Amino acid sequence: MDLWSVQPKHTTTNPLLLRNSFPEKPNSWNPGKSRISYLGIEEGRVFEIGVRSSGSRSLVVRATGKKNHGNSSSSGNGDRPPEEDGGKGSNSSDSQNSLRINLDWREVRANLFALEQAEKAEFDAQNKGVTYHESKPLGLKWAHPISVPETGCVLVATEKLDGVRTFERTVVLLLRSGTRHPQEGPFGVVINRPLHKKIKHMKPTNLDLATTFSDCSLHFGGPLEASMFLLRTGGRSKLPGFEEVIPGLCFGARNSLDEAAELVKKGVLKPQDFRFFVGYAGWQLDQLREEIESDYWYVAACSSNLIYESFSDSSSESLWEEILQLMGGHYSELSRKPKQDM
Repeated sequence: MDLWSVQPKHTTTNPLLLRNSFPEKPNSWNPGKSRISYLGIEEGRVFEIGVRSSGSRSLVVRATGKKNHGNSSSSGNGDRPPEEDGGKGSNSSDSQNSLRINLDWREVRANLFALEQAEKAEFDAQNKGVTYHESKPLGLKWAHPISVPETGCVLVATEKLDGVRTFERTVVLLLRSGTRHPQEGPFGVVINRPLHKKIKHMKPTNLDLATTFSDCSLHFGGPLEASMFLLRTGGRSKLPGFEEVIPGLCFGARNSLDEAAELVKKGVLKPQDFRFFVGYAGWQLDQLREEIESDYWYVAACSSNLIYESFSDSSSESLWEEILQLMGGHYSELSRKPKQDM
């Protein structure tokens, strides 16, 4: 069997084609503009975001990265996040409860979301006359809802997909957010469906798959016919021939398999840095938007650590529950619900 006989063309729409009534959109976060006291971005330099609080809490986040020619927050029509430029940095606080962190832009946004949620919780506690317990700082693992799909986000199946075997309780990593062009729609791979088989068990005809990557695990990536792979680049800069999804993570297909094998042979990467998928999930832009508005998917940003841990078969199977629990609120409640009979 040749796992790489077909390349993704992104012209076939997702067979789900759910066309029901349009319930209210999933909850998402959109911080009030009045809270952002400063936002500046210079090419290749540090940018700083300061958030003023109505109370005593404040947040200043420092991050490094390239200028994003467009909206500095999320957008769903193919916008790419700026590259991470530098280390993860360190945390520190002062008497005014300020926080300065060297992060990539996704972690900046996650910190802003966490601050907003903490302020809401404090406000609700004061109104109810109960004691407010200070929330924990953002950890290595985090996830929060966003309003529209973007490259590198995850689509988390809701209970409405229970009984739809292909997508039931899946997490789809969106590799491209797509455009309105019919051949350039959004696409990604399911990252929590290990097949519990290795490439060598499929008797591949491709030499690199049969040798260099023979012991790599296979995962179900989606219902559309083509095979793809993810690779962790670690702290390395962009690798030629591969498209970056989030800082430290790229994807490739058949046309970049030779380059991938060469990186392993040269010792730049290890076979364990790769994850191979049979199939992928693809939509047209309006189709995915309709499925989200119909409440079949929650759209979320999550930490790189969650994606990296999904490279392990055992960790990936619990990823759906873990992301929902980190999102909190009614999302967390869904993670504990039994599957609905369809």
